[in-house]
Amino acid sequence: MVDDASGRPRYFKSSNEAAGFAISLAMSHGRPVNIDVLVHSPAGARWYRGSSDGVEEYNEDPDASVFDRIVVSAESTGRVS
Repeated sequence: MVDDASGRPRYFKSSNEAAGFAISLAMSHGRPVNIDVLVHSPAGARWYRGSSDGVEEYNEDPDASVFDRIVVSAESTGRVS
């Protein structure tokens, strides 16, 4: 999930879609953008983390609203010759 420019949540089915949207926002607005990974089950946590460590992390706080937060920043360094 990524909040759009007006603060509304946008949900994506893939990390590539979410990352592309977040990078575009960071570039156009010049500020960091959060990608919030929402996981609603132990199976989802296993898939996301790729191991049983994800299940253990999920079970520590299954009611957490955000399982993981990735902050995306984009900084212009100007023209390159």
